[in-house]
Amino acid sequence: MMRDVEKTVGNMVDRQKICYVASISENGFPNLKAMYSPRRREGIKTFYFSTNTSSLRVSQYRANPKAAVYFCDKRFFRGVMLEGTMEVLEDAQSKEMCWERGDTMYYAGGVTDPDYCVLRFTAQSGRYYAKFHSENFLVK
Repeated sequence: MMRDVEKTVGNMVDRQKICYVASISENGFPNLKAMYSPRRREGIKTFYFSTNTSSLRVSQYRANPKAAVYFCDKRFFRGVMLEGTMEVLEDAQSKEMCWERGDTMYYAGGVTDPDYCVLRFTAQSGRYYAKFHSENFLVK
């Protein structure tokens, strides 16, 4: 059993450069996509990602906010899946909070580019795998 879920999961999340996000298609099937790791996180409850407003994932989250995020540490063959909901944020404060130098490579119009938005994932529960053992947990 994990002694400190937030510390164990948080440390693993912070070391990953990419993660996988899941949404639900209009046909009810899971869709999975690799993304850069979150720009910000608040514990293991709330994660912020930047993405294109015009993306398929954004339209799927608007139709159905159910989501999952998976982080994998391939070196030690361990991972964590978090289940929750994803919100699409387009307000100036959220966009500025997640904006990083060099983002104009993706969003030529800068932080106010209409094709730039923020995804806020709020975790409810998770499943951690390491050393041939899986453990479910609630996120508080």
